[in-house]
Amino acid sequence: MAGIIVHPEKIISYADIENLCPFGAIEVFPDQTVQINAGCRLCKVCVRKGPEGVFEYREEVISAANKAEWQGITVYGEICPDKTVHPVAYELLGKARELADKVGCKVCLLLIGNHLNQNLEDFFHYGADTIFLYDHPILEDFQVERYAGIMEDYVAKQKPSVILIGGTPSGRSLAPRIAARLKTGLTADCTQLDMQPNSDLDQIRPAFGGNIMAHIRTPYHRPQFATVRYKIFSAMEPDLSRKGDLIFCALPEKLQCRSRQLEIGIKPKIKNIEDMDILVVAGRGIKKKEDLALLRRLSERLGGDLACTRPLIEAGWMDARKQIGLSGRTVKPKLLIACGISGSVQFAAGIKASEMIISINTDPDAAINQIANIAVIGDLYSVIPALLEKLG
Repeated sequence: MAGIIVHPEKIISYADIENLCPFGAIEVFPDQTVQINAGCRLCKVCVRKGPEGVFEYREEVISAANKAEWQGITVYGEICPDKTVHPVAYELLGKARELADKVGCKVCLLLIGNHLNQNLEDFFHYGADTIFLYDHPILEDFQVERYAGIMEDYVAKQKPSVILIGGTPSGRSLAPRIAARLKTGLTADCTQLDMQPNSDLDQIRPAFGGNIMAHIRTPYHRPQFATVRYKIFSAMEPDLSRKGDLIFCALPEKLQCRSRQLEIGIKPKIKNIEDMDILVVAGRGIKKKEDLALLRRLSERLGGDLACTRPLIEAGWMDARKQIGLSGRTVKPKLLIACGISGSVQFAAGIKASEMIISINTDPDAAINQIANIAVIGDLYSVIPALLEKLG
């Protein structure tokens, strides 16, 4: 780790040494020992303005991974409570296949669980070359410490260059833990992925509230971790001629877990907005909570669901699982009707993959109209009732 080194043998006078640091990070003790404390911000003022040779800035020596030893792309397939693999795995396999074909490497699927209720050959059709399956009763339910131990075992044995994980609640818990264990990089909520010929993964995601796109690489460490939300990518068209290898993996001998599961609470099922073909989305243009009933009627009439933007969540008007945007869900419906929504960058990022966007807004210059296929300039309190009447 980079830091400031003190050379006490070069100190001629201790006067004013403590005052060199604007953050008070230089300490001089009664025995004339000089230390740099945790307040150091590596501003290097002491190096530039201090006595010559007393303070030295020492760069971190980076031990780069041998990239030739790390090959292939692995997709982590999250197993849901119903014993099927979360559909984000199909999307990640499609992107992994695209990247692998570009650089000439293999795609692997990692599955961790017990008694998977799914035909594993499907995953070969959707891009996997090899499936690694850890199947054991102690893996019945997701426990992050235990699953991280399994993934650590997999990485040690297979040495994948890239690991893609779905940006689900479980994936967001697992990814940072295993990346920290392996002391490597992780980019969360990527919206674009590409790969260099040397296997460096280009990880692109919105930053600073969506105002810029951050382009991130992990040039010195392996594996490279990235999480991707559901509905960001598309699954490839299945190739029924594709075959692959299924490898059953033994559990590591020392699979520790300091937590103990006491019970499982079943939450009532709600419709996931990510799975809906039709969405009506309420924005800040809704004047009061009771008015949501109007939009809900429209969504039900169309056979869809009602979603919303962040202000309505903050007002406590709707369930947080119904929020669309960078801090909510990403959706890809066939039809999305945006009602009273200005169209912030954050919201637009969550709907850009929609097939058809209709905006209803009184402001002709609203940003939402720039991305909408059809822009209706009008008051939603007039437009929606008229639309309901037409629908009968």
